[in-house]
Amino acid sequence: MNSVYYLGKMILMFGVFMVIVGGLLMAAGKIPGLGRMPGDILIQKGNFTFYFPVVTMIILSLLLTVIINLIFRR
Repeated sequence: MNSVYYLGKMILMFGVFMVIVGGLLMAAGKIPGLGRMPGDILIQKGNFTFYFPVVTMIILSLLLTVIINLIFRR
């Protein structure tokens, strides 16, 4: 097998990964309460809005860490 085969396989796997991540991002918007938790920073001044979901990111990080550790436990 040559390098073109592996390049094509890598691009295909990247595409599948992107489809999965895109689907998860679309589904995450439909989960109630996600992204609007106490502790998230929201600044609104006139026509400017700044939103930084600090607590949401911490909770998602902890949840994903637990899930990945359960999946890849040896």
